[in-house]
Amino acid sequence: MSAWRRWWILAACAGCAACAGGAGSVPSGTEVASPTAGSRAATPVAVSRVDAPLGIDDARTLLTRTGFGATPAEIADYARLTRGAAVERLLAATTTRASTAPPPPIGSPESLERPRRGASDDDRKAFRRAQARDTMALRAWWLHEMLVTPSPLTERMTLFWHGHFATGVQKVRLATLMYRQNATLRANAVGNFGALLHAVARDPAMMIWLDTAQNRRGHPNENFAREAMELFTLGEGHYDERDVQEAARAFTGWSVDRDALAFTTRPRLHDDGVKTVLGRTGRLDGNDVLDTILAESRTATFITGELWREFVSPVPDEREVARIAAHFRESGYDIKAVLRDLFTSDAMFAETSRGALVKSPVDVVVGSLHTLGIVPDDMRPYALACAAMGQNLFAPPNVRGWPGGDAWINSGTLLARKQFLARLARADNFGIPAPPVGGMPMRAARETPFDVAHWLDPLPADAGRDARERSLRVLLPIAPVDAAAIAGDTSNVVRTALQDPAYELQ
Repeated sequence: MSAWRRWWILAACAGCAACAGGAGSVPSGTEVASPTAGSRAATPVAVSRVDAPLGIDDARTLLTRTGFGATPAEIADYARLTRGAAVERLLAATTTRASTAPPPPIGSPESLERPRRGASDDDRKAFRRAQARDTMALRAWWLHEMLVTPSPLTERMTLFWHGHFATGVQKVRLATLMYRQNATLRANAVGNFGALLHAVARDPAMMIWLDTAQNRRGHPNENFAREAMELFTLGEGHYDERDVQEAARAFTGWSVDRDALAFTTRPRLHDDGVKTVLGRTGRLDGNDVLDTILAESRTATFITGELWREFVSPVPDEREVARIAAHFRESGYDIKAVLRDLFTSDAMFAETSRGALVKSPVDVVVGSLHTLGIVPDDMRPYALACAAMGQNLFAPPNVRGWPGGDAWINSGTLLARKQFLARLARADNFGIPAPPVGGMPMRAARETPFDVAHWLDPLPADAGRDARERSLRVLLPIAPVDAAAIAGDTSNVVRTALQDPAYELQ
């Protein structure tokens, strides 16, 4: 971890009211230990070779970055595999459908019913209440899916694309349309990026969010055309205003059927004149524009860079990105190909990459629950906890999605993160029961309780000289900031480690 990042997390925690005087507090002037100092002196972190078993630390890195947390059993299982074998196992386990059904009535025809013209104020209020209820249920369902899925990588990529193709219920208004988009993202999450781009462009939630459905001949709306280039594929500076204007004309006539709320075309509203987009001239329609964008080499570079920031480090290695992007493009935009290259790269496991990424609120919430084996019977409080930390699922702040990285941490969100972890740790046997979050009690009925006595049993004998060290290797990517505060039996070590600033990183 770089020196500036050590300074950042130290400063962030030192001024946090949740930490002041507590187990996670850091005295003024304290230095953050290096990854091999303090508690890890007896177990230096070694980066595995490509052809050697991953080992505990690299297995933890891979699993926590490609999923949500990792149990000791999972880490021990992957520690025996080489990088290539481990990555192939992850990719082979990916799916195109959720393992659980959405809560009713989401997905049903009646869930698409809206107030008719002339509806009373009471009817409109009832509609808004029902949609708020259904959206909360949808958030809870997705968090539960992340927690119990047989393929955490699938959900991780679905979440990534949700932020990349940011769409919000605050404008879409219908929870079922957000669910349908979520299903579309999952179906293509690790498939082909070209197919994903075309599917998202026709997705009704996206078409409402970026006004594609309002785009018609003579009055082109540029919103989707602009964001398709700037945010979804090329990035700023790789197109001009004329490209946006001409592309908007090409998308005219794309619409949403008012009854079925499904994609449709309206030929009479389409501008079939000659257009020029990114150097290609012809009677282009929306599909032609998307294919033209995909033909640009910049698209593969842009997507590879975004995935690098998600999985490897905040600052991409331009040379490595160029190499991986070239392979990505040669593969015909096979998402598994670019993930395979990223996940097996030396950069993914480099010493400087440890602790380089800040956990998202979903990482904090779902990752903590999964690592400890907690499966709550009601995920709504945990959805509210994510929102308090700055990540309200299905409601990104704007078309750019969540900025991520260091932006996850500020005085308010850091306090919310520390309070959530403190409540989880203070609860009887980790989560039963806990103080309310957002007015709802945090209940955590589980298939099996957190078995602190045997939690570490799956780890090999060389994972650490004692339970404290073994626990920290499961929970932290670097040495703890306040190592002296983490002591006692395994239960107390876990509680205090969750409060250490190093736990905010991965």
